[in-house]
Amino acid sequence: MGALLHVDQNVPAKDVLRRAADVLRAGGVLVMPTDSVYGIGCAAVAENPGHEQIFAIKHRDRAQTLPWLVGDARDLLVYGTDVPEWAERMARELWPGPLTLVVQASDAVPREYRAANGTIALRVPDSNLVRELVREVGPLATTSANTHGEAAATSGAGVEPRIVEQADLTLDAGPAPVGVASTIVDATALEPRILRQGAIGKHELYAQL
Repeated sequence: MGALLHVDQNVPAKDVLRRAADVLRAGGVLVMPTDSVYGIGCAAVAENPGHEQIFAIKHRDRAQTLPWLVGDARDLLVYGTDVPEWAERMARELWPGPLTLVVQASDAVPREYRAANGTIALRVPDSNLVRELVREVGPLATTSANTHGEAAATSGAGVEPRIVEQADLTLDAGPAPVGVASTIVDATALEPRILRQGAIGKHELYAQL
């Protein structure tokens, strides 16, 4: 059975951060809160066994890919390439926050994390906890902490017991502040295309153009 620890997203305890980072470095799977919903993730490194484990836990088709949580808006140009100027502006204005940008992946992204069309989805969450973990271990490959096709968990108590049992560690910070999945924007063209309407509305997005 996986371990569970309580944590403050804004001011995470050092011992909790250390334990979570150790799990990630060892190729483990972590259930964690974010500003939007709870996620399940691993360190986004090549040949990480945790990567495959996430698909098994979620009962998710391996043909799909996992978005990355990164630590800073500057990471958009580290892990993305040919990024439109408007997407850079969105990142500067709306990150950290519930916005996911899909961009062409740079050479810094291992092949197994890229979609078939060569893209990667990136987000900087408004969570000190997650950004501290990213600073410790690098980007995190994550998806919502739920069985594929089920509703995303918006609190620690809402994460399915099965997922808590199968993950290596679960961090419970109570209710997620936003409680709505991120808005996903395709940033591979000259103009933005909303792939999923989430916490950030169309008017707020287009105000950055």
